[in-house]
Amino acid sequence: MAYGGLWGTIESYIGIAYFPDEDDVHFGDTYDSGWDEIPVEEEMPAEVTDYFPGAAKMYGMGYTFLSLFNTNENSVYHKTNLYYPFSCKQDWEIAPWLLHSGLSMGKIDSFLSLEMIRDLPLSFHSAKELRGRAEMLPSGPCWMSQVLDTSHSMKSPIILYWRDPLECISAILNHPFFHDQLDFTPRKVYSTVQKLCRVYTKWMTGDDAWNMQVWHLHVVYLLLILNSHCSPQGATLLRTILSPDKTNISVLMGDCVAHPLLVSLANIHMNTRLKSSSNSFMLTALLPVLKFLHKNKCLHGILADRLIHQCLDIVLKLLKEATLHGMMLSDPAFFCEAQTFHLNGVFEPFWRDWVLIDPSHFFTPETLHVLHKEFWDHNAKWLIFAIGELEIDFHFSVLQPVTGFQCFTEGISKLKQVTGCCQRDIQCSIVTVSADAAPRGVLIAICALMDFHYLVQSQSIDKNDLVCISAALNEFQASKDAIIDAGVCCGKANKLMQSVIPSIRNSGVMAQWSADATEHAHITEIKVLVRSSNNNNYDPQICQHLDQLDKCLQFELDADDIEVDDDVPVEFLSTIQHDCSCPITNYFAIAQVLQHKLVGSIPLPLCSFVIGRIAFYLGYDPSIQNISVDDVALKFDLPDLQPALSDFLHHEASSECDHIHAIGGPRRARPNTVLPFKKVQVWFKLHLQDTEFHNPWTHRHYDSIIVNTEAEHSWPTSGLQGHTVAQIRLIFHPLSKTGTQFVWRDRFLTYVHRFNIIGVREPTTQMYVLKRAKWSNGTCIGDVVPISQVHAPINLVPRFGATADNCLTTYNSVEHASELWLNHFWDKNSYFPLSM
Repeated sequence: MAYGGLWGTIESYIGIAYFPDEDDVHFGDTYDSGWDEIPVEEEMPAEVTDYFPGAAKMYGMGYTFLSLFNTNENSVYHKTNLYYPFSCKQDWEIAPWLLHSGLSMGKIDSFLSLEMIRDLPLSFHSAKELRGRAEMLPSGPCWMSQVLDTSHSMKSPIILYWRDPLECISAILNHPFFHDQLDFTPRKVYSTVQKLCRVYTKWMTGDDAWNMQVWHLHVVYLLLILNSHCSPQGATLLRTILSPDKTNISVLMGDCVAHPLLVSLANIHMNTRLKSSSNSFMLTALLPVLKFLHKNKCLHGILADRLIHQCLDIVLKLLKEATLHGMMLSDPAFFCEAQTFHLNGVFEPFWRDWVLIDPSHFFTPETLHVLHKEFWDHNAKWLIFAIGELEIDFHFSVLQPVTGFQCFTEGISKLKQVTGCCQRDIQCSIVTVSADAAPRGVLIAICALMDFHYLVQSQSIDKNDLVCISAALNEFQASKDAIIDAGVCCGKANKLMQSVIPSIRNSGVMAQWSADATEHAHITEIKVLVRSSNNNNYDPQICQHLDQLDKCLQFELDADDIEVDDDVPVEFLSTIQHDCSCPITNYFAIAQVLQHKLVGSIPLPLCSFVIGRIAFYLGYDPSIQNISVDDVALKFDLPDLQPALSDFLHHEASSECDHIHAIGGPRRARPNTVLPFKKVQVWFKLHLQDTEFHNPWTHRHYDSIIVNTEAEHSWPTSGLQGHTVAQIRLIFHPLSKTGTQFVWRDRFLTYVHRFNIIGVREPTTQMYVLKRAKWSNGTCIGDVVPISQVHAPINLVPRFGATADNCLTTYNSVEHASELWLNHFWDKNSYFPLSM
């Protein structure tokens, strides 16, 4: 396989560490401590797991993160001053803030020269002194540099900056954030006790991990615990993730490019590693980006590719049994012959002497390039050409805004520099806005591709799922001629999709190899540091800044381990997410705390509570504190609110506890019926949070939801069976008279309008078409139900037809549309239950 420029992630097996089995410690079944994996009450099918026998044994106690801190040459001063080489805690707090601020040395000097700052008891008074003290902090993996020789003329010398990848991996393994987030035991997971259906999730559940543990081939001996009597019993398999990708570091002008090589471990739990805030990827090398002066410009690419492989040979030397250093060669005849076979001319790829390294296995497909970028370069362009730029732009411009999703008020055809987030948001709606306007054959092919994209992004895939994935890909192959016949085909064919199913079997699900975390690391590891440089000779300054920041981070972690903050109440510690760049509230944990409060100590109903797998949250203070029922009916245009409330109260009184209310049916109460209350409180916002997403709803746009209407069915396992699609029109809580007790006093209520599903799925898009349910007099059918029956947000898109009505806007498109699409591509969590 020829090297054609590295992007995304490369997975490689770095070694087998041996641990004698005096203490049998099982690491393979560690439960993720992150609150994004909260157990739910729903009964799930019992899975059966076969663990590899004798794998991942631990012997004694090795060095820890804190022991490295205590063995530092300055540790003797920490007995009297924990923050040495800084004078005190306040002195230390200012130091990392300045080092992380992105300020240049001149601006830091200006800041420290301010009269108010000079009065502070700081141990440093210039940027040079600050960085000198930072250099005294405990160090992580050290940076090295090497000048490479080449027989070809260059505009500048070739300097490779790198640090030992084994030391980087050891630093990751010793990081306290990952102490309970590591997986070392290969296993085979089956959906039933009969073991007929294999389930693939993390890398350790794939065939590669199991087969490598069986083969016991020794790629590298990673001796994390030194012992001269290491036994093959208890071998531990590690798999590195190498992510090389170029990134621009100049702003607006210039042509400055960096080529970072990031390293991480596939043994880190998938949900933890994919969080950009977890810092699970470490910069291990800055590969040179140089320009050759060879007169034949066609050779510049091949020379650059050979240089990259030569550098990777040096960086990855300790991760291989033997190393062969390649040389920069120039052979135009060889280049022409390579071009004939669509090869780039690299004859000594860096993996040539790396045992067990197979490009068909370690070049794993990942979502950002194989799915999202493929969608934008192909699917989106096909539909833009098929429908026309003006028409598809108008369709997107009138979609109702949804919190958390980008609004395309000017359409999508003229977008520039489209990011992965933007591509994902376009995917959510493009099928629904294109239905009826695009040729049927083109839409069938694109829907098959979309099904393929969504199915392969699941975090758990079994044998039956692989059949569905293969069927979706086969359907696209059978329908793709329609795209050519329609004359909308553009872009090169993407053959990487054929490798997805074998990759899932070998290495686990595709979601764990997402490049989102590594793309974010380019910002934190490269671009932010460049802002503090003098815009000249970037690479050594990046290495120096990164080394200082690593020292600050390690020192801060060590100090935090010793000094415990007692100001945070213990009962709310579980609601704080520490590893996030922006605060994310855990409503599951808050609801759990509130449930254990003494009766009478907090007001009812609880503003945060959990039903099944969903957490609900309404603000403590209502949007409207006190308003009459009649005024609410007028303000929100709900003429049958009073009889609907009366019917709700009648059903509550005549039914058993936790009765599931239906939506619709004959109205029994009269319009002038008397209610036991006259005032209500109204909320404009409702937050729903499940284990993977949280989505607030805002006033003025009435959002669509899935409402449970039958007690024997549950979401998402039952799909739409026993559920109704509805639209929230009002969220409220009745105000009872003082001293009056009602059965509904501890619950929030909502008034909703119901939608009816028209027939079966539309055959081209395989989506449901909805209409508003109406009474015989033309008014919408609505009812009052407890907020606890709301199970999920859903997205409805107007059925525009071949040409959209020019009167539609973002504010009236859903309200005035006669028919709407139930968009199951809007969210991966809703895609699977709505596809049942």
